[in-house]
Amino acid sequence: MSKKKIIGISAAGVILVGILSWMFTAPYLSNTGLARTPGIILGGTPTPALSDFSVLNGTVQGPLMKKHVGFPPFVDYLSWVALPEGIITATRPDGGYWARRVQERGGDGWLRIGDATFEMTAVEKFGEERLAMMQLWADKAGRTLDESVYVGAEPLRDWLVFFWVPR
Repeated sequence: MSKKKIIGISAAGVILVGILSWMFTAPYLSNTGLARTPGIILGGTPTPALSDFSVLNGTVQGPLMKKHVGFPPFVDYLSWVALPEGIITATRPDGGYWARRVQERGGDGWLRIGDATFEMTAVEKFGEERLAMMQLWADKAGRTLDESVYVGAEPLRDWLVFFWVPR
């Protein structure tokens, strides 16, 4: 085998290992640099919608994983709080990718909470209903609506709120 062919095969192998590593290990919980790169594997066990999602508040800790239908199939971590009818998530009003995707293409996707994966649809909330849901989210995060999650971020009262209900 020629040297060029060996180098080409080696380079292709390194790229393949890199892509597969990213697919199976991302998303990461950090919020800086390459750690923001989302993964594509959601995992979990397909689970029928619960009659009362609020039972998840006391049994599952940490963020949920979200994946929209369609392309690109990115998975992201989100903070959340459950109500009997569905799941509240929120995001900064900075024109971020996943919020725009819900607004422009619809909110169908999957939420993985613990080991359970639910087929859900995100509905953006507005007005007093948005503020009431944001207050529940802020309470779970241990903040007030006038606080931000970090220096330079918008206060929580300005965030976008999405309510995920079963499809």
